[in-house]
Amino acid sequence: MGAVSRNLGAWRDAAAPPVAVRASTPGWRDPRLWVGIAIVAASVLAGARLLAAADETVAVWAVAGDMGPGDVVTEADLEVRRVRFADAGDLDRYFSTEDTLPGDLQLTRSVGSGELLPRAAVGSAGSGDRLQISIEVAPGRVPTSVHSGSVVDVFVLDDSSETRGRHADPGPALSEATVVDAPELEAGFGSTAGLRQLVLAVPEAEVAEFYRLLDSMQDPAVSVVRRP
Repeated sequence: MGAVSRNLGAWRDAAAPPVAVRASTPGWRDPRLWVGIAIVAASVLAGARLLAAADETVAVWAVAGDMGPGDVVTEADLEVRRVRFADAGDLDRYFSTEDTLPGDLQLTRSVGSGELLPRAAVGSAGSGDRLQISIEVAPGRVPTSVHSGSVVDVFVLDDSSETRGRHADPGPALSEATVVDAPELEAGFGSTAGLRQLVLAVPEAEVAEFYRLLDSMQDPAVSVVRRP
């Protein structure tokens, strides 16, 4: 019986669970603590820089649609864009939303849809040297890609049987004219049936010569070439 008791006692000692060890809180000298602090500080700094960059954007006016020389610009033609300029002096080249737009603002050159409105592209109404004229062109003689804001050359040939082929190299009657309006064929107000109307801005000095050329031909045929 004594042997049995000793064996039982030994088994109880061997199966006793280990004593739990309490985890200690890292001290301020623990490098893991400093690494965590550095990560948090870097995140805060990056966020502050992003907010600062966002605050540097400026609200400026941009053109909502294609416009050409001679068009009068009003706030109804514009939309607000927020832009960050790398050089603060670049802002002076455009109209910010804080500027009061003159009531007689008129474009002196084409400005595309979405383009910021440059101060160099506008003047007072009536101060430009371009006039708007309307021409009618057969659909097959004008590229379908021509739209408001396109720059085109206009050629005029005499299609009458008596004079056809006499001009070896007539050259463009109008060079680098800006398309102010290009209504669809069915929307062309006052256009002859089957012809497409184009409204062009051309130098005032070329207008009279252009109409003299048309009057000198028995059957003038107008063709339009779009510049890239």
